[in-house]
Amino acid sequence: MINKTLKKISLLMMSIILLLPLMMVATPKAQAAETDSAYSAIKKRGVLVVGLSADYAPFEFHATVQGRDQIVGFEVSMAKQIAKDLGVKLQIKEMGFDGLIGAVQTGKIDVIVSGINATPDREKVVDFSKSYLSPKQTVLVLKKNAAQFTSNVNSFAGKKVGAQRQTTQETFVQNNMSSATLVSLQKVPDLVSQLSAGKLAGVVLNDPISEAYAQQNKALKVIYPQPNEAEGAVSVAMPKNSPVLKEKINQAIDDIVSSGKLKAYKKEANTLMFAKQSFWSKYGNLFIKGTLITLALAAVAVVIGSILGTVFALFKLSPNFLLKAVGNIYVEYVRGTPLLVQAFMVFFGTQVIGLNLSSFAAGALAMGLNSAAYVAEIIRSGINSVNYGQTEAARSLGLSKGKTMRFIILPQAIKNILPALGNEFVTVIKEGSVVSVIGVGELMFQTGVVQGASFKPFFPLLITSMIYFVLTFGISRALGYAEKRMARTGR
Repeated sequence: MINKTLKKISLLMMSIILLLPLMMVATPKAQAAETDSAYSAIKKRGVLVVGLSADYAPFEFHATVQGRDQIVGFEVSMAKQIAKDLGVKLQIKEMGFDGLIGAVQTGKIDVIVSGINATPDREKVVDFSKSYLSPKQTVLVLKKNAAQFTSNVNSFAGKKVGAQRQTTQETFVQNNMSSATLVSLQKVPDLVSQLSAGKLAGVVLNDPISEAYAQQNKALKVIYPQPNEAEGAVSVAMPKNSPVLKEKINQAIDDIVSSGKLKAYKKEANTLMFAKQSFWSKYGNLFIKGTLITLALAAVAVVIGSILGTVFALFKLSPNFLLKAVGNIYVEYVRGTPLLVQAFMVFFGTQVIGLNLSSFAAGALAMGLNSAAYVAEIIRSGINSVNYGQTEAARSLGLSKGKTMRFIILPQAIKNILPALGNEFVTVIKEGSVVSVIGVGELMFQTGVVQGASFKPFFPLLITSMIYFVLTFGISRALGYAEKRMARTGR
């Protein structure tokens, strides 16, 4: 009896010893399932940062609510509910659609809620929640041209068909309408504008978007092409390897869909889309806001460009080989690459090295660094235009090289190059439109927002062109006046 008991105890002990390694391995997995780095960062910060492109009504768009401009739409309402379910506050970061995935990868935003589809290529770099919407592909055409097009995609053979860049609509055209010529643009309003002008035969959009445009503009018609298919699973995108965050968001989506909240959010968005207000009362504050940000961008960029431009001009003129090489390399590299690329490099590159710059700061810095290269060449040519006898006279009077440059050469150089500097500063104002891709809410960015929300592709551009003209003409006149004053003092 005692032997049997001892045998049972021995077997039990052996089993525990054998299972102990498995228990030790399993324990960390249970702990790991309770959190992940993305979810922990959100909870620690107490804020869920959602990235979106607010030119995609009724998904997300700008509207004036109770006298204030707000980003609204059924996906914005979803994002608010998800943040509430996570027990954190919501922060929205607006940027161009093609910059959203990069922003997730570099930690600029936590998730994307912007009508984004879970495609195989995207799933390689980000994770997706479960789908909450599966819209179908449609082709938006002019009603007067609708007779020549059918649901057969081959009816668009040889025609130009537009789609938003880096979307499933673009893929749909490539895979199913290969006989048509694809035109890819970043903004949906720009596509509709080209359609209205007759430059495109059709624009591929999902049905909520195309039906909204057709409802607002009676000159447009929606065609459901065959073969047709759901454009893909519209989901929430998040960083890779975020199982806990994904689970929490999936739970929130289940509740939103099953409770009927999503239908209510859509109804609310459609109401806001077609609220009856005058154009200026509805969108005037966006133009004012965009103008102020454009001027602020230009002011910061001009300061950075002037200071760094002077430094690099002196580097290029320096007898020191190293300084001269640095000046030449910087100027040639910056002038040889587009500002768009530089804006992305500053915006995402600073995040990689631990500097979390806002879109405005990154945009202003990129514009300043870009302008510095051109200002350097302008100042260098201005310095070279001053007669060398001025330098010799100053040195003979006992002035050092530094004082000669500061008090004798540079004042004369600036007088000579003022028109060229004025042109560069005017160019800086207009180039502010480029940095809209990283979410800087300058004038062209706000114009795109108004186009998307108002379904008027041309009229907002007309207003924006007049604002730019007033800004640049005013600066040109002011610089012309300053040039005349300097000419009189020179005489």
